[in-house]
Amino acid sequence: MNLNASTSGDGTRLLADGNRLPVLGLGVWQVPDGRECVNAVRWALDAGYRHIDTAQAYGNEESVGRALRDSGIPREEVFVTTKFQPRSGDPVAQAEASLRRLGLEQVDLYLVHWPAGGPTRAWAGMEQARERGLARSIGVSNFDVAELEAVIAAGSVPPAVNQILFNPPHNRRALLDACVRSDVAVEAYSPLGTGRYVDNPTVAGVARRTGRTPAQVLLRWGVQHGLVVVAKSTHRDRIHENAQIHDFTLSAEDMAELDALDRTGGTGRALESKWW
Repeated sequence: MNLNASTSGDGTRLLADGNRLPVLGLGVWQVPDGRECVNAVRWALDAGYRHIDTAQAYGNEESVGRALRDSGIPREEVFVTTKFQPRSGDPVAQAEASLRRLGLEQVDLYLVHWPAGGPTRAWAGMEQARERGLARSIGVSNFDVAELEAVIAAGSVPPAVNQILFNPPHNRRALLDACVRSDVAVEAYSPLGTGRYVDNPTVAGVARRTGRTPAQVLLRWGVQHGLVVVAKSTHRDRIHENAQIHDFTLSAEDMAELDALDRTGGTGRALESKWW
């Protein structure tokens, strides 16, 4: 699959609900609340990122909100995602709590972080959060093909996004294809394999041929597969380097070499082993 037709020249992806999502985001998983998180978000915004991804379970929403305010960038220019922690009760009440921590009136995207208690358990509450204006778009994360189909069948509003672990060794083609058929945008978390895959010899070879960093190659591979990519870093230079993915294209040969790294057999599963 090549660059999705709904990804525009401005680096955004048109979602099924009409909202636009920047295809490059900064993720703050495992970034401690406080100065380290504030700095990472500020550096990302300074580098041109306009998509920040946090979650209730991360415990750093307050720092994300502080960085947004300190940046001076108009609120409407930054796409903010947070995720409902499925073990914490009501999605509406938890969205309100997230907004208080973030210091925002609305998030741009609110995801069910994982399908604890069954794929449809939280969805009515997610729809209510959207109806009340707490979130512009709603979606899911870590949902496999069957779980995604269950939500679509049960709800009145389909998920706009499914955020999943996706990178060349985890090339979940069947899950990606199912999302494409249902017009659900796929966001890739851990697109660099939490840093493990930047040292992969195949990735390094493509990076040498293209004159790019291995991280840029991995992120560009995701974008050319029609994905939104959410990369985590707390290093200013890497955050800036990771932003430079819109001014080059990987060849068909490059893409095929990276595709061949898949270890999942093109699975429809969201994860090889679940933690819930």
